[in-house]
Amino acid sequence: MNSGEAGDDGGVTDEPIYKPNPMHTLGAMLKRILTLTAGAVFGIALTVAGARVATAWNLFPNRELSRSANYVREVMQLVSEHYVDAKAAAYDQLAKSALHGMVESLDPHSEFLDVKENQAFEEDLVGEFGGIGIQVETRQGKAVVIAPLAGTPGERAGIQRGDVIISIDGKAVEMNSTMDGIVSQLRGKPQTLVLVGVFRPSTKATMDLNLVREIIKIESVRDVHVIGDGVGYVQLTEFSEHTGEQFAKALDQLLRAGATSLVIDMRNNPGGLLDAAVEVAEPFFKKGELIVSTQGRKATDREDYKAEREGDPLSVPLALLVNAGSASAAEVVTGALKDTGRAVVVGERSFGKGSVQSVFKLKHGEGLRLTTARYYTPSGVSIHEKGIAPHVEVVMTPEEDRKLGRQRARPDITDPQEFKERFGFERIEDRQLQAALDVLEGVRLIDLRAPRARAL
Repeated sequence: MNSGEAGDDGGVTDEPIYKPNPMHTLGAMLKRILTLTAGAVFGIALTVAGARVATAWNLFPNRELSRSANYVREVMQLVSEHYVDAKAAAYDQLAKSALHGMVESLDPHSEFLDVKENQAFEEDLVGEFGGIGIQVETRQGKAVVIAPLAGTPGERAGIQRGDVIISIDGKAVEMNSTMDGIVSQLRGKPQTLVLVGVFRPSTKATMDLNLVREIIKIESVRDVHVIGDGVGYVQLTEFSEHTGEQFAKALDQLLRAGATSLVIDMRNNPGGLLDAAVEVAEPFFKKGELIVSTQGRKATDREDYKAEREGDPLSVPLALLVNAGSASAAEVVTGALKDTGRAVVVGERSFGKGSVQSVFKLKHGEGLRLTTARYYTPSGVSIHEKGIAPHVEVVMTPEEDRKLGRQRARPDITDPQEFKERFGFERIEDRQLQAALDVLEGVRLIDLRAPRARAL
């Protein structure tokens, strides 16, 4: 602040404390202009940089998101305040319905999962759940045990094939109860008790069994056996967390039993984990070979899945059985082995689900399954909404497919009369499997004749 200096008359003058030199004033002005200009440029640079950082860190609100969210909020408020049924228009219910509609309108495979749906989905992916370890089917309106799984609470308690579940935790199992309802009651958290009432038709005895639930692993690799002259057969019903491990054991079992060729049956296999599909295909590839790749919305979102297994790949005649119910991870295996000439595909064109879903955990135990990428065969082909065409096409009627599905699910019933009494039809020929066996036999005959031809 400039203060006046006392004059002789006691007044205050307008003169400053000092009088600058005119040349000094011009230089100072130039310095001030340069300083202000530099400061302005620096300030602009800081503002731009700050804006970029703020955008990257989401410090600035997304205006489009805010407008859209506000619009949804307004509509929800209108519905909640004016809809005739106040309970149905509660905000929580409206929000859940909006989430379902928002996600599930994107494509058939994206889905908002409530608590129960998310829990069931995670159990399917992991391939295990809390239960007592029995396979059950509905027969003439009753819940009948197919078989107890080895080493489970059900087996240890003495539950046998053919036993009828008549009550669960003291509540009677009513006639024509749904299978989902029965299974949901038998399953639960590990180390929890469940009281199961069982009727045994062979002895007319009724038993009440106190069982402690344990972790039960789902067997996604089934019916492992050798057919005829050295053809190993294995059925894959899904691709869960344990499928790769189970498939490796099945391969070892078949090769030890003398299998010289293989049939992998993936008919009506809906898919599952991408990693599990890679593990199933891996034994047939050299280390470092591409099995499948995925590509997201950005160019940088590509991911290659290559074989990591040490040692020589398994090189045997291989046939894959697929149909219109073979999808997702089943198509990853089929596409990789067909694309690289390692297998003959027999059956029908596959489903054509070439997309990859990522699972996001939400609040309150809910989840979001969202399509985030598409996958491509080793040669870069996408089978999305196209499917994989077989080398040898054998089309089954819906009736044949239904009956064969029942036959494949119950390989334990070998007596034809018992099978007919149980399911109401006689076993039918599996034309697709027979075609695969014929292909492998042809390969075997060619291999036998090849040395002779070279000798000539």
